[in-house]
Amino acid sequence: MSFETSLTGLNAASADLDVTGNNIANSATTGFKYSRAEFADIFASTSSGVSANAIGQGVRLANVSQQFSQGQFDFTSNNLDMAISGNGFFRTSQGGEISYTRNGAFQLDRDGYVVDADGRHLTGFTANNAGAITGALGDLQVNTGNIDPSESTEVDITANLNAAAEDLDAAGAPAFDTADPQPEQYNFSTSTTVYDSLGTDHLGTFYFRKTGANTWDTYFQVDGNAATGPTQLQFNADGTFNQVGGGGSTAVYNQALTNGADPLNLTVDYQSLSQFGTPFAVNDLAQDGYAAGEFSSVGIERDGRMFARYSNGQSQLLGQVALTRFSSPQNLQEVGDTRWVETAAAGTPVNTAPGNSGVGTLQSGALEQSNVNLTEQLVQMITAQRNFQANSQAISTQSEITQNVLQIR
Repeated sequence: MSFETSLTGLNAASADLDVTGNNIANSATTGFKYSRAEFADIFASTSSGVSANAIGQGVRLANVSQQFSQGQFDFTSNNLDMAISGNGFFRTSQGGEISYTRNGAFQLDRDGYVVDADGRHLTGFTANNAGAITGALGDLQVNTGNIDPSESTEVDITANLNAAAEDLDAAGAPAFDTADPQPEQYNFSTSTTVYDSLGTDHLGTFYFRKTGANTWDTYFQVDGNAATGPTQLQFNADGTFNQVGGGGSTAVYNQALTNGADPLNLTVDYQSLSQFGTPFAVNDLAQDGYAAGEFSSVGIERDGRMFARYSNGQSQLLGQVALTRFSSPQNLQEVGDTRWVETAAAGTPVNTAPGNSGVGTLQSGALEQSNVNLTEQLVQMITAQRNFQANSQAISTQSEITQNVLQIR
């Protein structure tokens, strides 16, 4: 009996060494979670149960349990490297097979999909054409091609026109020459870049001429061509903007171009203008057009939103990385390559954005290191070795006893 009992001890110690050796071998594997061998004793039992003086029959390997403690972060220069601080998993797909991983070393394939080293696609919540996140899960893909230009159609200007400026009409200053404006014909000017339908940039200039106590004329000129205007601006006695001469706060300017592009058709909103007794200042001059751009990089925010960035300063929302949480991650089935697949015992997967529902937060430009503690594993290896030696000694002792029995005459 003791031979078989000690043999189970040898097998258990060997299994413990195997588990420890696997942990040590993967101490540098990104996203690896170490395992722990769990053992249970063996009793011979009958239908009537186990007697009070029964002696155990050894030990068996009951389970190899994954330990999902947090690993440290290793920061990199790759925006597609991602690390999870918390309990979530990255969700990947390949040929319809869904698997989960903590290894966030991703890259782009030739089709622009975000993939791991084995070509599995990272999944997330997709974005629609309007640039809004949908609730549908899908493979995340980056548009690595050029982005088309967009014609300027709206301009918003935030500025203060100095109330103490000279009334040029009352002072008898020359009238504003729309073909060739001169400094004595206006009080202030400011410029911005606007884009035509071909994505070509043009210099758009606003000229402001004070014509009364609370009135100004404004003109708009593109690339030195004849200016469009005047548009009368009216202000209240407290310096706030009242309205454009014809009512409302906007004015439309049309400028023909000679490069084959469509004429510029700009709607300018003046409602953020003021007329206070402080110097002329332009706080913001924004327009909605841009030139064609080339893909430059991918950016990932802490909430998982993924953007493609282009050389023209524009960005495009591609989707949002989804993280998955399980109520019992220890019961996931390990399938290799630091991947797991769901099981009934692990619970129903919950897919959500980083920062929600206990999945943890996302760090771009970082990788989670293995959570293996080498010092702890080396001590465990020594302990398993001692257990193996002790069981070997028990077998040797039993062998000597058996030999002595055979020698009795």
